[in-house]
Amino acid sequence: MIILSGFHEAVGDLIALSVSTPTHLKKIGLLDDYADSKEDNINALFKMALERVAFLPFGLLIDKWRWDVFSGEVKEDKWNEHWWSLREKYQKVKAPVDRSEADFDPGAKYHIPADSQYIAYFIAHILQFQMHRAVCIEAGQYDPNDPAKPLHKCDIDKSKAAGDKIREGLKLGSSKHWSVALKAMTGETEISGEAVLEYFKPLLDYLKEENEKDDNTSQLIPIVVGSVIGGVVILGVLAYGIVRYQRNKRTNNF
Repeated sequence: MIILSGFHEAVGDLIALSVSTPTHLKKIGLLDDYADSKEDNINALFKMALERVAFLPFGLLIDKWRWDVFSGEVKEDKWNEHWWSLREKYQKVKAPVDRSEADFDPGAKYHIPADSQYIAYFIAHILQFQMHRAVCIEAGQYDPNDPAKPLHKCDIDKSKAAGDKIREGLKLGSSKHWSVALKAMTGETEISGEAVLEYFKPLLDYLKEENEKDDNTSQLIPIVVGSVIGGVVILGVLAYGIVRYQRNKRTNNF
């Protein structure tokens, strides 16, 4: 159910990955004087990383906190302490002022008091790139072996082949297990974070090069590098764990 609920979020974001590219925005007349230089591409990837990668630790810890509370592992007198413990562990941020159990900071996020699961958004941030890679290859817009066709520049607009690929998965609705729909769209049955790495590879390579320089004037670069690598590692491990859990649960039910 967790994976299935993240599917529709992923499909919506899949479309957004194409229509938000500078190439597409220029094509429809919303972006002028775009040179498509290396600097332009790095800037575009930076923006996307701040939107997609930076979200991953937060997307994980929301339900991690809820699960720990519901299981009884964390008692009521430690709720707020545990919240900030998770934020420090995964997001690497601290409370701006001293907090105590007299505060209830988790409640500031709607999904906590509304008892609404959040992990679907986390899963969607993985699946969208996996789906994006598959339909971009189908559309001839992405070739892993051709530097001239990077994944982050793919635009599936007006591609019948990409549309057919998406339709193959969506037409199944909930009649089949989510892994069947995923295979119809991507050829894969497991959630994978590989497409995230492929999408952000130019940015990751750039940041590694910058880190090797002697100039230490910016602290932003190691933070972003750590976020990208850490986020991908976390999402890969968690996604695999969720898939295994769902399969075991389904097997036990039978």
